[in-house]
This record gives sequence, structure tokens and C-alpha cells, in this order.
Amino acid sequence: MLPPDRGQATAGGEPVPVVDAVHRAIARSPLLLRPVLALFALAFLPWLLGPISVYRGVRSKMASLYVAAFGAWTLFVINLNRVSSVSAGQPKDSIPSAWLFALVATPFAIAVLANVPPLPRWFMPCRTVAWALLWSVPVAFLVVQASPQNAMFAVIAVWVVAAAVIGWRAAKGSQEARMFGPDGVLATYSGADGTQPPPAPANPQGPRPAAAGRRPTGPMPRGGPGGSAGPSGPAGHSPAQYGTRAQGVAQVFADRSARKRQPAEAERSEQSITPEDALAELDAMVGLGPVKEQVHSIAVSIEAARRRAEAGFGADKPMRHFVFLGPPGTGKTTVARVIGKIFYSFGLLESPDVVEAQRSDLVGEYLGATAIKTNELIDSALGRVLFIDEAYSLVNEGDGQSDRFGAEAVQTLLKRAEDDRENLIIILAGYQKQTESFLATNPGLASRFATRIRFPTYSTEELFDLAELQLRGKQELLAADARPALWRMLEEVGRRRTTDELGNGRFVRTLLEKAGQARDVRVMGEGDPRAEDLLTIAAADLTKAFAELTSRLRGYEETPTLESAIAELDELVGLEPVKQQVRAIAAQLRVARLRDRQGLASQPPVRHFVFTGPPGTGKTTVARILGHIFAALGLLVRPEVVEAHRADLVGDHLGSTAIKTNRLVDSALGGVLFIDEAYSLHNEGYSGGDAFGSEAVQTLLKRAEDDRERLVIVLAGYTADMDRFLRSNPGLASRFGTRVTFPSYTARDLSRIAVLLAEQAGDAFELEALHALDQIFAHAERAGRIDELGNGRFARSLFERACACRDVRVVRLGEGATAADLTTLTADDVRGAYAELAV
Repeated sequence: MLPPDRGQATAGGEPVPVVDAVHRAIARSPLLLRPVLALFALAFLPWLLGPISVYRGVRSKMASLYVAAFGAWTLFVINLNRVSSVSAGQPKDSIPSAWLFALVATPFAIAVLANVPPLPRWFMPCRTVAWALLWSVPVAFLVVQASPQNAMFAVIAVWVVAAAVIGWRAAKGSQEARMFGPDGVLATYSGADGTQPPPAPANPQGPRPAAAGRRPTGPMPRGGPGGSAGPSGPAGHSPAQYGTRAQGVAQVFADRSARKRQPAEAERSEQSITPEDALAELDAMVGLGPVKEQVHSIAVSIEAARRRAEAGFGADKPMRHFVFLGPPGTGKTTVARVIGKIFYSFGLLESPDVVEAQRSDLVGEYLGATAIKTNELIDSALGRVLFIDEAYSLVNEGDGQSDRFGAEAVQTLLKRAEDDRENLIIILAGYQKQTESFLATNPGLASRFATRIRFPTYSTEELFDLAELQLRGKQELLAADARPALWRMLEEVGRRRTTDELGNGRFVRTLLEKAGQARDVRVMGEGDPRAEDLLTIAAADLTKAFAELTSRLRGYEETPTLESAIAELDELVGLEPVKQQVRAIAAQLRVARLRDRQGLASQPPVRHFVFTGPPGTGKTTVARILGHIFAALGLLVRPEVVEAHRADLVGDHLGSTAIKTNRLVDSALGGVLFIDEAYSLHNEGYSGGDAFGSEAVQTLLKRAEDDRERLVIVLAGYTADMDRFLRSNPGLASRFGTRVTFPSYTARDLSRIAVLLAEQAGDAFELEALHALDQIFAHAERAGRIDELGNGRFARSLFERACACRDVRVVRLGEGATAADLTTLTADDVRGAYAELAV
């Protein structure tokens, strides 16, 4: 029903005696006198003509001016007792003349805005002016009465309130024009008489005969023999479910969608598809074993329901809505098309087509428009499959703010999923973690979308099969050296567990496309190519494409081998017990990998470690080597080490610690998280306990278990402190069961470290300087100060200080210094450095 101020305008329609009489008198007067009479009517008759124009709905511009003059007089009369003679100066309690003029002129400005198209088409201008003044004049009165000297604020308040009213009416008119306008969804029914939409025919399309090769129509719909459309309209909508206005909208949406489908189906001959054809298309897809098994069971269930219906056992149509969970590029859209064909072949859908949508196809630009947009999308998908990709984006609660637009789309989707469940299949698709969180936001989602299909990640063999399938489809060839190169690339992707990140099947398609582009550039640059050259992809083309696609992945360019990692370990000075233990860990990991390849049971590899020992004994370096070993065996995506301390895990207030710790763990996924001085997370010195540290430990333990396949965590610290820390929580000892103990360096080890540091820097110790080093380190060892001085850090600090002493000595030589002078460290340099360091 049209709102009251959208009724027929009286201008040019039903006469208004008083207003028309004034206008006729002005029209009959001499030409020069007409402006005077018009101004007279505006100045002295708005008290009469304004209310009449509003009540009778006069649409002329003069009617708007009458209402504006009425408002101007009201403002002037309200403040008349405050205006006094200007000649004697401005009195204290009067309104400044300039602001009084601005206040009185505001109603006429409102009248001008109310007549700016297209607003007059949606609302009668005189009533727009009346509403704006009705809201703004009381505000001005209150401000002026409170402080006449601050009339500026009264003017500003009037402008703001009037602008808000006009803006609201403009937005409301624009929204409803989409429904009541010539192109709106209620265009057929929104007549001037404001009548309700007529009910839809009982069955606008009539019974649909089964096409050749299709199963007869399945179990009888709930609406009875008439199909899903009934007396209350198609798709199960009943006007009794809605209010007066809502039932018109809902009924017309359903009626219009039914009318739209009539000519489309009349023009299109029905496709001949059998369930066997659809299932054969599914079976031809590469991989997806669990998905195929589940879809086959759905087809069997539909066939059983059909046979029960043929036997005379009444049953509902076996329709359902789905949730597709899995990484990108695993064929979710293709399987959705297969499901559409299966339901179509059984006569449960009118078309096997799939309507694909995303958030932008459901969410409108303003509140209220989302429901309209979502309904229009569902109407276009009735009788088909509606596939909503990345459905979790409908609930985007960033910065703690609720997503009102997305929530409106979800509510509309839930209602239509229930109302149209016999004429529509909806599939929500997306990543597993995000989609499950989305389903948990609304109980109705989990109940209405109960069938979940999980899509697995493609294996290396399946990716290779996809590549060969695509090459055959494009009639392209792989050179002799390209086939093993492609296998190595796909195996590398699987080993690093970046298949999902790269996009599974989409990665294979993109890799071949870019390799084809590289081939075209190569062969066209070599001159006149043969036809075979234009179709053959070489290993170099694949290598170039692979490097381009993987360059965006952090740490992907580093490809350590197990041999290089062990060689790096052997180069470390000392630490023989540590080397032996790391070699044993590498051997266990390698054997477990070999057992997995041969299908033998094996213990899950050790993932998390505790490094104990004094400072400066190479714990961080060994953690990096462990990362290389795990990455070389395919147990980590990259060999990077993320170093952290207590401050990187603990937040500023309770609750923020878990967020901070989770972010740190997320940044280390695929690599090694090395937490130095981990014992600081349990500080017994805090009164009432260390609540922040305990929160960090609990979060760390949970992530260590949940992400054990993608992360290695190393907790490091002094031996006694780490023992105390591990006893503070039973979960620590169970999850971090492998301990690597780092011994203190000997004096000889420190001398070797100093010599190696000098060689790496291009320097050298003279013979007496080497004797001085041995003496210094031996003295520190006898005094038991090696741990206190920092072990390897002590050797590094001594070398750096010796270089500083050498530089001070050489600078005195000026330009006469030789290369030997610039690179040789003397005994005096070493002793001078020790004198500065030893305390």
C-alpha cells in the first residue's frame, strides 16, 4: 500500500477551492500586478493556504512556498518580543539582525531543496517542507529562548535537523522506488489505488513433464499434487505468514520469479540427463575419493525415496542444503554442478544450472536493501542450485563491530532456505575453519545446512594427473626433460605442504598457463618455430613459471637438504653430545619417513624440544639447523626460526596475552618458534601467581598440540630454571619431552671459535696472540668463569674488542699502514681487549 504522501497530487487533479481561488485571482490580474499579488499571498495568507496545501496534498511550487512562509512567520513571531530598535544599539536580550534574517530565510531554502528532482516524484514537496519545519522549529525556539545572543547555534541546528529530515526522505524514497517504481518488483501492483497484489495462480507453470532420459518426478511435495506451488503462491510462501505490506512483497517476489521462468523454459528444450551420466562425470574427476563416496550415497538415497513414492508411501521431496568445506582449487564448484545434475535428473529441480554468488551479490549498500538483493538472487536461482562461495564472509565482525548487513543477508537466506526448500538447493562453500566458525554464529545455519562434504587436499600424484589431463585437453606436450621436472616441482609443493596455499588444481592450471607463455616467448625468439615447438613445454619453461608462482611464499627460495644441514652441524665447534643427539633425531625422522612411504606404522616424529644449558653455547644456531633438517624431510614448509621472549607472548592486560601468543605462533607456522629464557613465563615472585605467564603457557600448549604438524617449538634456558618451569605445568613435560643439554665450552673450544671468527672476517692472529688467547681462556676455565662470561659470546666479544684495539694502534701509522698491519691481531691487542672485558 502506498504511503499517505504518495497519493495523487491535487495539482491538475481534484480541485482545492480556496487555493484555486487565490491562484485564479492572481492569474486574472494585470501582468505587472501579478508579482505583487503573489508576494501578498505569501506574506499575509500562508496561515490559511499553507495548512490547506499540506492537508490536501497540493504539489505545486507555490504550495511549498506557502508552507515555508508559514514557518518563517512562526519563527519571526516567536522572537518578535526580542527585536528592538537598532538605532539605540543592539539590546542584550535581542537576536542579532543577521542571524534573525538567516533563521527566517531557512524555510524558503528548505522549500527549494524539497522541489529538487527526483525528490518531488517520491514525496509531495509541501509535506517535505512541513516535516522539516515541524522537527527544526522547536529546536530553534529552545535555543533562542535559552540564549538569544547565540542565535548562530539556532540557525545551525535548524539547518542540521532540516537536512537530516530531507536526507532521510530522499533515502527512503530511493529505497522504495526500487519496489514501487516503474522498474521495481511491485511495479505490476503498485497502482494509485494502493490495492494489494493479487494472489499468484495456483500453479503458474503447470506440471512439468519429465524429459527423455530423466527419472519421473520424485516424492510428492508437501503442498499436495499441485507441486511446490499452492493456493498461497509458488515456493511455499503463504501470505498469512506476513504483515499487510510484507505479504505483498513476499508474494510478488515469488510470483515474479514464476513468471520469469515461464518464457525461459518455453524457449529452452529440457536437457536429457540421467543420474548415471551425472555420476559418471563425478567419477571422471581426479582424486576426491571421500567426496565421490558421499555424493554416490546421496544419489542412492534419492533413488530409494523415489521408489518409496512410486510404491505409494508418501514422503517429502528429498531436498537438502549443503556445506562444502575445504581448501581452494579442489573442485567444489564442479561438484556443485554435478549435484545440480543429479537432482535435476530425478525431477527434483527444474534446471541443472548453478547460480554462483559471493557476498557482494547478497549485501546491499544500505540497511533494507540487503533483504531485497538477497531475495532477488534467490528468486533467480529457484529451481536450480545456488552456490555461495566464501560464505563465511557474510559475517565479518572486524574490530569487534557486528556486521548488520551480513546478518540481514543471513537471516533472509535462512528464511528462504526453509520456505523454498522444495524448489531450491543452496550450497555454502569455503575454507573449513572459517566456514565452521560462520556456521556456529547462528543455530539456524547448522540445522538447515546439515549435509557437509569435506574436500581433501590433492596429493602429488593427483596434481600430476590433473596436469596431464589439462595438457591433453589443450593438445599440448611435455618435453622429455619436462616430465620429471614437473614431478619434482609438484613433489616439492607436497613436501613443503604448500598445496593449499598455492591453490591445488588452480595452481596446476596456472603453472601450465605460465609455462606456456614462457614457451611462446622462447620459441618465437629463436626464429621461425615448427608446429611441434609451439605445442611442447620444456623443463626451462616450467622452472621459470614455478619460480614466479612460488616467489610470493615466505622462505620458499631456500631448499636445504639433509646432507647440508648435517654438514652445518658438523662445522660447529665442540658440542659433541649435542651433535650426537641431533644426528639421532635426524635419523629417527628419516626412518619414520621411509616407513610411511612403504605403508608401515611408525611413531609420530618428535616436534617440540627443550634446550638447556648456559648462555652462548649455540642453542639458537642448533635450532636453525633443526629447522633445516625438518624442512629437508618435508616436515616443515620453511627452515625459518622465529625468536621470541616473554615480552613477545605476554600482553598488557588479561585476555590480550592469548591474542598476542596466538599471533606469534601464527607468524611461526611452517617453521621453528624459538622461545629463549622460557622459564620467565612462570614467575613465582608475583603475589597471587603469574596470571599473564600462565595464560601464555596455556595458549602455547594448545597451539603446540593443534599445530604439531606445522610447527616446531623450542623452549630454551638455564638448566635449573627450565627444570623449575617444566614442573610448573604437567602439560609442558608431556608435550616437550625431548631435552637437548648443551655443555659449557672448553678453553680449547673458545680458542677455535675466536680463530674461526677471525677467518670469517678476513683477519688473523699472530702466533703470540694465539698463545695469549689460550692463556686467557685457560685462566677463565680454571676460575670457573666461562659460563659467567658467556661461553661463545665471550670469544666473540674478545675478538671484537681486540679488533678495536688493533684499529686504534694502526690508525697512528696513517697512510703507511700495510695490509698486514690492517688485518693482523697482536698479543697486545688481545691482552688489551681482555683487560676491558674482565671485571
